[in-house]
Amino acid sequence: MDIASEIERNVAAALAEDVGAGDLTAQLTPAGREAHATVICRDAATIAGRPWFDAVFRALDEHVRLDWKVNEGEKVTPGTVLCTLQGDSRALLTGERTALNFVQRLSGIATLAAAYVAETAGTKCKILDTRKTTPGLRRLEKQACAAGGVVNHRHGLYDGILIKNNHITAAGGVRQALERTRDTHLRVEIEVRTLEELDEALQCGAQHLLLDNLTPGEAHVWVQRVAGRATTELSGGITLGSIKAYAASGADFISVGALTHSSPAADLNFRLSGPYTG
Repeated sequence: MDIASEIERNVAAALAEDVGAGDLTAQLTPAGREAHATVICRDAATIAGRPWFDAVFRALDEHVRLDWKVNEGEKVTPGTVLCTLQGDSRALLTGERTALNFVQRLSGIATLAAAYVAETAGTKCKILDTRKTTPGLRRLEKQACAAGGVVNHRHGLYDGILIKNNHITAAGGVRQALERTRDTHLRVEIEVRTLEELDEALQCGAQHLLLDNLTPGEAHVWVQRVAGRATTELSGGITLGSIKAYAASGADFISVGALTHSSPAADLNFRLSGPYTG
């Protein structure tokens, strides 16, 4: 599904959930009145979600006019005006919460992503997102990660091979699991839990190793043992406070599930004003 179709699907589902058969409160206000609205960010944040915000109002009234003051992925300070809107007051009232929900959620993800990226400055390590996303909203949450400077990992089970510990158990071992990938002609990533598994994976030609639940000191030892024979990815409980130590291990990547499952929403405010007519 292309991105435009995905946005349309996300917005249609969100509006159906919120508006249902109609906005009973907005319908109590006079019809045919023009209004202005201003969206202000109350936090220091990295902004994401503009296409979804716009699509909400296009779905409600194609004549609503939007004027963005900031770009996707731009960092803002508290009190920054993000955009202004002008159009039918009922459409603005009805779309307010759904549109804000998209931007506050996605900006929260982008803000946390940017903070993780900043902590790894000066190292070769890049931050990856994960599949720990809200069901049905993976594409937009991963786009928010990218807006914060994070590299998107695989989008689903269909676009890459990642052999984790349960796969190794099901296959009968590291060697057996890797042997089954030989005819796929795809890049393969495999999780290794011990130094013995690490050595075995390298002997079998593994190109990308996932090293999970190590301390920073252990990560350094394991990365040095790999010695550039494969790319290395760290994961497992790595926080904003500890990621700098992990990045200093020399790993190529660190994957962080918290970007999409634990990011706080940005604080946004939607203010409606005149002129009114009718």
